[in-house]
Amino acid sequence: MNITKKFLVAAATLSLTACIPQEQPSTAIQKAIPTSEQVSIKLPGGQDRTIGQLAEFYVTTRGITATFNGGSAWVLVLIHTIVQFPVTTVAGNQYTWGPFSDALDPAEYKLDVVDNGDETYAWTLSGKSKLDANAEFEAIISGVSDASPGENLGNGNFLIDFDAGKRVNPIDADPEARGQVSVTYDLAERALALHIMTTDDLGAPVQADYAYQEGADGSGDMVFGIEGDMGGGAELEQALIRSRWIASGEGRADVALKGGNTENPAGVLASECWDGQFKRSFFAVLAGDNSGVFGAAEGSETNCAFAEADMPDAP
Repeated sequence: MNITKKFLVAAATLSLTACIPQEQPSTAIQKAIPTSEQVSIKLPGGQDRTIGQLAEFYVTTRGITATFNGGSAWVLVLIHTIVQFPVTTVAGNQYTWGPFSDALDPAEYKLDVVDNGDETYAWTLSGKSKLDANAEFEAIISGVSDASPGENLGNGNFLIDFDAGKRVNPIDADPEARGQVSVTYDLAERALALHIMTTDDLGAPVQADYAYQEGADGSGDMVFGIEGDMGGGAELEQALIRSRWIASGEGRADVALKGGNTENPAGVLASECWDGQFKRSFFAVLAGDNSGVFGAAEGSETNCAFAEADMPDAP
């Protein structure tokens, strides 16, 4: 996400030094793009405990949510921040910030927001490479925001195109970032969903889906599914993790693996529960068809905040 960080710095700097006209966009636009806090994923604490004391799937859950929360939040805080500054040009119902660039930047960027007149807004962050004299602006991040449900109750979606980002700025782009990520959020429902389309290091396709639902009391439900070559063979495996936790922090994670080179035809299901201090209270690995337990179970399932595994389809 280096391109977005550089763009934000450029936008803020040029705005604060009054290098753009002082035309003010509609305050509705400024409120339509949610802040990162409004779509943040909230997990119980526990950072002050060593990894050795924590339940492994609790750590995994925190890692997954931090990764997707960070990427989604950064995009929204970027766009939300830009529209707080004076707009560069206005043409009918289209507001444009930029183009912005500094002398040594290999690319320039701009943000276009279209006010549809019904409290919905379409926006596009686009860039153009300075390395190619014939380059034109192309969309890097584009989205739609619907503010009609009311303040802090809106919804929307956006698409991040990492391949376009590399074409615009191959110097600063993350060499590991590729493919596209589509994000959907609903503030009223406290929900966030992502669909990832990318490739592995060998160019084979990888798809992943992520869904998150937050309760008003701080409880949560997370599902992450991925399909790709995780076994070293030609066939693809499917993995699905579901983590649930209650307001006190106690939770349960269930992980299913099937297909491809999975030794058991029915796949395997691993379950782990943690207590209010995020320590493992139960762990077991089962055959996917409930035909048996691989190894001895640790602890008792009666200690779990959720009595049994409940695996949905991939989000």
